[in-house]
Amino acid sequence: MRNLFSVPLAIVLVCSVSIVQSADKHYLYMSTPDAAQKGGSGNGILIFDLDDGHRFVRRIDIPSFKEGLRGFCASTRRHAAYFSTTGSRLGCFDLETEKILWDRKYEAGCDRACITTDGNKIYAPTGWWWNAPNNSGFLVMDAATGDLIKRIPVGLQAHNSIASLDGQFIYLGTSTKLTVFRASDDSVVWDINDVGEAGVFPFTVDSRNRFAYVCLGRHVGFDVVDLKTGKAIHRVLAGDKPIAHRTHGVGLTPDETELWISDQEGKKLFIFDATQMPPKPKASVDLSLDGHGWVAFSLDGRYAWCHTPDVIDVRTKKIVATLKDENGQAVTGSKFIEVHFRDGKVVKVGDQFGLGRAHPALIKPQG
Repeated sequence: MRNLFSVPLAIVLVCSVSIVQSADKHYLYMSTPDAAQKGGSGNGILIFDLDDGHRFVRRIDIPSFKEGLRGFCASTRRHAAYFSTTGSRLGCFDLETEKILWDRKYEAGCDRACITTDGNKIYAPTGWWWNAPNNSGFLVMDAATGDLIKRIPVGLQAHNSIASLDGQFIYLGTSTKLTVFRASDDSVVWDINDVGEAGVFPFTVDSRNRFAYVCLGRHVGFDVVDLKTGKAIHRVLAGDKPIAHRTHGVGLTPDETELWISDQEGKKLFIFDATQMPPKPKASVDLSLDGHGWVAFSLDGRYAWCHTPDVIDVRTKKIVATLKDENGQAVTGSKFIEVHFRDGKVVKVGDQFGLGRAHPALIKPQG
């Protein structure tokens, strides 16, 4: 048997790094049922193993999920996931202990909420169904307790929200408007009107907060918003001729080289080259089902997930797996997050939106 000290140091270091890396476990947490579409499986969280072909691992039953999920976001610092439901409920689930830390109901909301990168505050839109002109916008909560800190009136039908990964901005979509807040003091940076064509639909942003991509409400396509000027600068349509379906789903690959959008009625994802401005058509993926639409990506950029059970290889644009529960039944939804564990502790979480992650400050070792 060779003595460890006779092995070259470089080999020891490589082996040590490999051991550390192999200790990380990568999972997809899907909350079910989705309030926006059929195809769920029970009330709670389904866990899939990303390191084993998206194999179903187990479920966590959460009875209050029967109200239907409106959003699902997470915080590494809090090692917690935050769920919002159609019943104006928002709650905190500890990913390590698997206990509900708090569960509150509010007068308005809660739609697809977001949490600041420091884990301190949650911003919950009052809901696409909430049309009160003087108080439709954000509920701001203390992430530790769920206590309401303030309400921020913004616009009608407040629906989707994003906290920028660098901690600087909070984004909110209301009816044909995108509002950008400074996270430090909740001041408004931009009110960008007349975007998205009609209604309120998903959007995404790049990691440098340069551009937002806002889904269109009457056609398959998106608006490009310049976040430095607060102006919509391009409208891009998918297909050889305009497709008169709404777009409900848009995501940037983590390296920001591609932009994917969904045509849920047409059972298709359209892919654009995002290295050009405006982005140019590149490819498409046929899906197994229709649905309300969504697009998000694994943190390593390997997989795309949408509103169907299809797991798509980003490089080949092929469906490589199907999300199924313990009974072999395909499950659908769009309220999911990626969670990485090391020795039972949460070390990284993804986002329910397909956010750009190419900024060098966001690419750093886990720890």
